[in-house]
Amino acid sequence: MRALSKTVTILVFVFLYIPMLVLIVASFNTGTDMVVIKGYTLANYNALFQDGVLLPLLLNSIIISVIAALVSTVLGTAATLGIHRMGKRMRRFAMFLTNIPLTNPEIVTGVSLALLFAFAGQLMKIKTILGFGTLLIAHITFNLPYVILSVQPKLTQMDPNLTAAAMDLGCTPVQAFFKVVLHEILPGVISGALMAFTMSLDDFVISYFVYGPGFVTLPVEIYNYTKKPLHPKIYALFTLLFLAILLVMLLMNILQARDTARHPGSPAAAPKKRRKLDTRRTES
Repeated sequence: MRALSKTVTILVFVFLYIPMLVLIVASFNTGTDMVVIKGYTLANYNALFQDGVLLPLLLNSIIISVIAALVSTVLGTAATLGIHRMGKRMRRFAMFLTNIPLTNPEIVTGVSLALLFAFAGQLMKIKTILGFGTLLIAHITFNLPYVILSVQPKLTQMDPNLTAAAMDLGCTPVQAFFKVVLHEILPGVISGALMAFTMSLDDFVISYFVYGPGFVTLPVEIYNYTKKPLHPKIYALFTLLFLAILLVMLLMNILQARDTARHPGSPAAAPKKRRKLDTRRTES
């Protein structure tokens, strides 16, 4: 059974990452057909960095992702603090509402936000309301649940007496938060910010319904490129985006591993403790 589970796991990872490897190889191909490898070159990357259309759009995506990640991290952390101080029933209800956007289809969220912005535009008598503002609001909206779910476990792991102890030593509530609480939940805050950045950077479905002609992100423009044969420089762009997101995810895993080592009593460290106990029992 264990061998079968390992085999299935390997097949799943192969199925997930072989398309990425094909894409990376195609980004170095001298030909235009990704199926036929004629040779290897860096000319596709050179053409990408000289492109006057894709690079500004990439900058737009980075700008919207950074701002959305920062704002959603601040709002999400504040919301998590409020949820944590609720009663048990209200906390469960708040977390239930938080989980709904994660399971809700993105196309439903995108259409709903587009209708909301259109209605707001009619009320304010604005003909072209879609643009940078609506795109930013949409990205902050779908990023908030990821931040809340990243920060909430850290608040649960934190000793509830730390804040009271800090205030007994003369800290104001604001000082106690920045000197004690924020220090304890910082790994979750950083993980939530990184998750929000990656989710915002490659979002297409929701962005497609709320963007305006004055501010277009890279994923939306890439959709227009797929209607015709892709230039190999697009493969180079996809490769760089994949590597960038991979580095962000590795950073998140490193932060989580360090936090688990710093809090050996956390749920994430429980399997490691269990393995150590099983090893000791076997040796004895």
